Amino acid sequence: MNQKKNYRTAFIFLTVLFFLWGFITVLVDSLIPRLREVFTLSYFQAGMVQFAFFGAYFLISIPAGYILSKIGYKRGIILGLTIMSTGCLLFYPAASMRVFGIFMLAYFMLAAGMTVLQVAANPYVTVLGPEETASSRLNLSQAFNSLGTAIAPAIGALFILSDKVMKTEEIEALDNAARDSYYLNEAAAVQLPFLSIAAFITIIAVIFVFVKLPKVGDTSVSNDYKGVLKNKNLVLGALGLFFYVGAEVALGSYMVNYFLSLNLAETVRNTNFMRTIAEWVLTSGVANSSDMAVVGVFVTFYWSGAMVGRFIGSYLTKLINPARVLIFFAIGAISMIIISAFSSGLIAMWTLVAVGLFNSIMFPTIFSLALDGLGNDKPQGSGVLCTMIVGGAIIPPAFGFITDSFGFRLAFLLVIISYGFIFYYAYRNKSVPNTIKLT
Repeated sequence: MNQKKNYRTAFIFLTVLFFLWGFITVLVDSLIPRLREVFTLSYFQAGMVQFAFFGAYFLISIPAGYILSKIGYKRGIILGLTIMSTGCLLFYPAASMRVFGIFMLAYFMLAAGMTVLQVAANPYVTVLGPEETASSRLNLSQAFNSLGTAIAPAIGALFILSDKVMKTEEIEALDNAARDSYYLNEAAAVQLPFLSIAAFITIIAVIFVFVKLPKVGDTSVSNDYKGVLKNKNLVLGALGLFFYVGAEVALGSYMVNYFLSLNLAETVRNTNFMRTIAEWVLTSGVANSSDMAVVGVFVTFYWSGAMVGRFIGSYLTKLINPARVLIFFAIGAISMIIISAFSSGLIAMWTLVAVGLFNSIMFPTIFSLALDGLGNDKPQGSGVLCTMIVGGAIIPPAFGFITDSFGFRLAFLLVIISYGFIFYYAYRNKSVPNTIKLT
């Protein structure tokens, strides 16, 4: 009984971590429209923010696994939190000095800390109890990760995108005093949220120093990845995660800019039910809020759709082979993007937002399918899969480059191809026995 209580306590603390990195990952997206105006960046350059953030997963995942084998789960979690807090603190000088390179370093450190957390927390959750319920525990933790991603856009719209960002020519027209005042306000809009997050992360790290976590399993992992890389299903699954993360992040990162390109801010202001939704979040009201904030509110539904879809998908996978459910969700995502690309107004908005619903089960389903049958090689397989989160660093800048050159409609083709690969991977696994449950 005491062991069960210890497991439950550890699981609660770990679930807080899942919420935390989901929240921070999406909060980063809220900064992209602001950074693009303040630093006069192209869509491609703005996408490089995600390159710094998700590139850390590619560089840090396997070293993090090695470090974990030396220091254990608990110290690995504390190390990850410490690195995250340091990254958040770097936003302060980056915003004060308006040096984009320091912003990039801050993003990288933030993601590096989250990578260490991912490598430590994901396997730890799976061993906090019976093996047959491991995926259930991990999926529940990921549901709280989705809750973090659902809340973050509203917080970003309220605290980061709420005031008007001047264009370069408007800033240059100001006198020196007004310009300095404007830069101070811009810095504060970025500094305060991330200083608060740094303080919260530090508190969580201190708690983990003193909390007694049960010692379970063997944290040692082999550094020989040659064997698992010969497993075709794992390699294809890793590519599936690459395309999934890249597509999801690309849409989330540029959704505000896409809505602005469709002049949807005025549509929201002039449509009663849309205006009402926006007013619930924007304390200053839609009339006094920037266009970015007005449309940014609705990105919340993109990420909250992932949380709702996860519960729906959990029920469906009790009845249907998870790979077959993944086929349906991939087709749904592709269909919504095509409809959005060839429509306008609220139809274009809500169909793109609906992609979040179909994204929901993709990560845990692909992850589970890719690891199926690996046995004792699952730690190495997990390391390979986590490395492919780097898709969030590659596809968003590519999406931005295509948008700069040809517009959003052609850029959507890139994410359609990404979901097309996920459809292929699900289709080739459709005959796998229904032993992988997501609940």
